[in-house]
Formats: sequence, C-alpha cells, structure tokens
Amino acid sequence: MLEVHRTHQAKILNHQQVEEPLDRHGWSASKLWNVANYHSREVWENTGKIPDHGDLKDELKTHNMYKGLHSQSSQRVLEELAEAFNSWYAKRKSDDRANPPGYRKKNYYDDHGNRVHEEHPRSTVTWKQNGIKHDTKNNRVRLSKGANHKEHPKAWEYILLEYETRPGVTVENLQQVRAIYDKAKGRWELHLVCKDEIETPTAPGEETAGIDLGICNFAAVAYSTEETDLYPGNRLKQDGYYFPKEIAKCDDSGGERATRLHSKWSERRTHFFHSLAKHITEQCVEKEVGRVNVGKLAGVREDENGESKNWGKHGNLDLHGWAFDRFTSILTYKAKVKGIEVVEVSERDTSKTCCVCGREDDSQRVERGLFVCEECDGAFNADVNGAENIRLNINDESNPESSASLDEDRSTGWLAQPGVYLYDLSCGFQPQEQVVDCKP
Repeated sequence: MLEVHRTHQAKILNHQQVEEPLDRHGWSASKLWNVANYHSREVWENTGKIPDHGDLKDELKTHNMYKGLHSQSSQRVLEELAEAFNSWYAKRKSDDRANPPGYRKKNYYDDHGNRVHEEHPRSTVTWKQNGIKHDTKNNRVRLSKGANHKEHPKAWEYILLEYETRPGVTVENLQQVRAIYDKAKGRWELHLVCKDEIETPTAPGEETAGIDLGICNFAAVAYSTEETDLYPGNRLKQDGYYFPKEIAKCDDSGGERATRLHSKWSERRTHFFHSLAKHITEQCVEKEVGRVNVGKLAGVREDENGESKNWGKHGNLDLHGWAFDRFTSILTYKAKVKGIEVVEVSERDTSKTCCVCGREDDSQRVERGLFVCEECDGAFNADVNGAENIRLNINDESNPESSASLDEDRSTGWLAQPGVYLYDLSCGFQPQEQVVDCKP
C-alpha cells in the first residue's frame, strides 16, 4: 500500500461562535514568532550561527508565549521560523541584499497618516494529532487550546468547529488541521490534512525521461520517444519583477498591504509548481515513462568548487525565488501516486556535453538557447541538450545508456525543435501555437 496525504479546504459553519478564540490563537502564533525571531537574531549576531527548531524549542518552551498555543502548535511555529532563517542564509550567499525573516506586525494609522499603535496579525495556526479530536459523523473537529487561553482549569479547554467541505469529500484519518485567516473575506477557514492508503500503482512503462531545471526555461523535459518539451518561466519572471516593486511602494514592509502582496505572490508561485508537476506527470503517463531523472540542485546553484554561481543581479533573484527543491518535492509526490519514480542525478557537465556524440567543450554553448557541436555538426536547443544528458545520466558509468551516443539513423530534429507549453493562470499549461509562414 502507498501512503499519501491530501489537503481539503473546509468552511467553518459556526464561525461567529469560534472567531474570537481563533483570533486569540492567531495572535499568539504571531507573538511566539516574534519572540523566537528576536532570539534567533541575537544568536546569529553573537555566534554567527542560526538555531534550529530544536534549539528554539529548548530555549522557549518555558516562555509565556509558548503557552499561548498547544505544545505541538507552538513547535510548528518554531519549525517554520527555522526553515525561513535557513532559506535566508542560503540566499544571502549570492544576494547581499537579502533580509532575514521579518517580525509579524500590523500597523494602524490615524486620519493624518500617523501610526497610532501596533497589533499582531492573525497567523496560521497548525494543530497536530495530539491536539485534535475528530467527529467524522457530524463533521466536527475539537482543537485543544493553549494554556493561556483556557478560561477554566476543567472547562472550555478546546475549540469546537463545525465544518463543511466541497461535495464528495470524505474526511478520514485526520493528521493535521490548519486554521488560516483569509484577509480578503475577513474570516477563518480550515485546511484538513488526511492520510490515505491506496494500492501501490503500477508504473506506466519502462521508459525514462530527463528534466533540466533552469532560469530562462524553468524546465526542459526529454523523453526516450524522441520528444522534448520546454516550459518557459516567463510567468515567474513577471511576478518576480512586479510584486517586489509593489511591495517596495508600501509604507511599511510588514504592513497589511505588503503582507497581502507577499501572500498572493507565494500563492501564484505555488500554483505554477503544482500545475507544472501535474502536466509533466500526465505527459509521462501518456508516454509510458516509469522513471524521471531530475538534475540535482547543486548543478544549478553551485559550481564545481561548491561556490554559489553568480547569475547576475536579476538571475540570482529569479534563481533563489523559484525554489527548485520545492518543485522537485511536488513532482516526486505527484509522480509517486502514478507509480513513477523520480530520481535526482548529477548535472555535472550536462550543459557542455553533446548528447549525440558525447564531445565536451565549454565553447559549444554559443548562446543561452543554442548548443552547437563542431564534432557532429549538430545544433540543438541548449536546455533540451542538457535534459537529454540528464535522461541518459551521463555521469553514471554503470548505466549502459550513459555513453551519450545515438544511432546513425536516429533523427535529431526533436533536439532542435521542442514543443513549448505556456502557463495560463486559468487553464494551466497549454501548447504554444505554431505560426506557419505560407508566403512563397
């Protein structure tokens, strides 16, 4: 059996009765984040090291703010902060303008534009199994309160929520409950994470595909069926230029509008990743692919000496804002459900090796999108050439196909003219229309 986790969105039916306790817990999550953030900054300034979530837990478990949530909920806040600091630490290697995770605050202004006071915003609160009791018959979930919010030692120790999901959804084996405040609607909603067991699917086939991740084209995919696809990252680039500019216009980087822009930017990026992973998985099923080779991230972010590559001012922002590792995780999950194995392989020399004859030369990539080989007189799309080398796994000497050689009668046109899929927010990835010039 294969274990999978599914997240279902749910509407809170008794919102008026539970809004106040959810608000208090959302504020407590923000306060705990800020306390842990302050402590992490102090440790960083004094030692040059970033505390992990275990260190934060040991340091703050007796703090009053830690008791504002159920213990597992507090632990999740500290985990998220530790993840944010680690992401910042990795980004600052190539972008000295990168800022550490900010404090969570909400500013209010009077009619004259003067700041009156500050209030913590409502942060997402996560309850794990020890803090949940689920009534499957009546669609109710009971969430444990933090010690600071229990009005009486033996009474009102929980928040009782009545929820409604979309038709046809059955909520069973509940693992997590996330209460998320929707600022646009002015109300809380639930994300219910359930564990399902399904029969281990059979692989669609025995073919192999290769994926090369990059900046200009987010993904290039090569199939053993002499087919290749390109997925440009134009939408991510547009968002990467638009949202930072809009956020910079805000009076306060931690204000309500800036927070809303950050949230929308993150949602659009996540939607792109999920849509792309779904589309590639569907293509693999159609082409009977049972294994997908994905280039290891070190090949994109680092050079042969382990140092961060410098892709230029805008390139560095794109690279570290697109979260290749996150996309790989999403793809691995979606492919696994279809019986497809995703394997990370070395990207070393895949961008400067001809996938036809195996000749290696730094000068062969004459332009960002063009790869020319003087040995076999071939001209290919550079990203597709890299994807084909990843598919062949040329760095694996035990792989019989890693010789990077094609039969003489095998066409190479598919390496030069891949299919292109463009991303649309409303309908996902669609094939780019081919314009044919009919003039004589």
